[in-house]
Amino acid sequence: MPAICIFYGIIIRMYNEKGGKHNKPHIHAEYQGDEIVIALDGEILEGEMPRNKMKLIEAWMEIHKEDLEANWKLLSEGQKFFKIPPLQ
Repeated sequence: MPAICIFYGIIIRMYNEKGGKHNKPHIHAEYQGDEIVIALDGEILEGEMPRNKMKLIEAWMEIHKEDLEANWKLLSEGQKFFKIPPLQ
């Protein structure tokens, strides 16, 4: 699953899981062995992340809410996603 963004050691991935266990639009985030699945509405679907990294992910998701929704739509239609800028 390709990364849509990498910042502060956090890797953000998105792919469409047709028929998968997560029906809500979501992202996967990884940081040093920790993994979390977060719905685009902010609900944690699975996993854990250090609190300070979680705050960075939440801020990034808020800033790029429209980009994330657009990427989910593209992936749902079988199209290629686009990269989203990192936190600076």
